[in-house]
Amino acid sequence: MENIALAEPGAHLSIWALFMQAGWVVKLVMIGLLCASIWTWAIIIDKLVAYSRMRLALNRFEQVFWSGQSLEDLYRTLSDRKTTGMGAIFVAAMREWKKSFEKGAKSALALQTRIDKAMDLALTREMEKLEGRLGFLATTGSAAPFIGLFGTVIGIMTSFQAIAASKNTSLSVVAPGIAEALLATAIGLLAAIPAVIAYNKLSSDANKLGVRMEGFADEFSAILSRQIDEKVAQKA
Repeated sequence: MENIALAEPGAHLSIWALFMQAGWVVKLVMIGLLCASIWTWAIIIDKLVAYSRMRLALNRFEQVFWSGQSLEDLYRTLSDRKTTGMGAIFVAAMREWKKSFEKGAKSALALQTRIDKAMDLALTREMEKLEGRLGFLATTGSAAPFIGLFGTVIGIMTSFQAIAASKNTSLSVVAPGIAEALLATAIGLLAAIPAVIAYNKLSSDANKLGVRMEGFADEFSAILSRQIDEKVAQKA
């Protein structure tokens, strides 16, 4: 067991003083939890901004798509740009559509299948972007309290060591170790609570955006299916 410096009776129990008098194990726990908390908030802010931009992009694309503009014109406009959301799904489907007809598609069913797979892959990539780093929030929310509890156990052990070293059970002897233990617990909760709340909120938002994109993919698949039938009928 490491030798942990014992606080003098009546020591100042500020947060900084508790951190400085803690053993190196508890310091590592506290620093790790603080870093996790900072990274958690960075992810939360980044995702809130990204989801807001995605909603605006979906709204703009839907407005343009349903405005009556021809699919060819819209594809030419978007094909040279970096697209996201519905735009990426649309470009993937139209690219497969044009490649297939340029090479002389013989089977309408095979063409429809390839287009659907292209849209599914594009949708999967968009969802991966939306859900990226959310796993860290889930891990932090579930693991941080237990990591803080580990620091709490070490702090309680510090109190028992203080009692054994001084042969005194007064509050001034055990208070620093108990306060150190409670500080580790508090930092663990400081990291875990926002992570859990944010994970639930952001996961729900990501699912809603995914449902919108999936709904568009289904609608666009139906539109292309009708156009494929028309082209097949014209050839016949």
